[in-house]
Amino acid sequence: MAPKAYIPSMAEDPVETNPGNYRVAFENERVRVLEYTDAPGHVTTEHGHPDSVMITASAFNRRISANGNSVDVELPAGVARWLPAQHHYGENIGGSDTHVFFVELKDAAPPSTDEVADQLGPAHS
Repeated sequence: MAPKAYIPSMAEDPVETNPGNYRVAFENERVRVLEYTDAPGHVTTEHGHPDSVMITASAFNRRISANGNSVDVELPAGVARWLPAQHHYGENIGGSDTHVFFVELKDAAPPSTDEVADQLGPAHS
C-alpha cells in the first residue's frame, strides 16, 4: 500500500485559516485544487500545504516565512512550480495582486482500470 500524502489538519488548512483568500476550485479522491488571491500588503495566517504544483495566474512578489526564516519569491504569470509539503505564512510584498492555483496531491495513483484507461480528455466532475 502506498504511503499517505501529507494533508494539513483542519487547523492548518489554508481554506480554513485564510477563507477570504483560498477557495476550493476542484476536488476528488486524488487531488484538491485551490485558488488563492490577495492584494498588496496582505499577510496570511500560518497554514500548511501537502506536496503541490503551484501555477501562477499573475506575476507576484511574496515573502514566505516559517520558523524564523524567510525567503522572497518573485514569479511571472503562467509558470508551474513544485511546492514540497510545508507550513508557512506569506506576505504580498509587491505592487500587484497575487493570483495562484495549487494542485494539492492526496495519494499515489490508484491501480489503472480499463474504464479509466479508455477515457480521453477531461473527466466529468
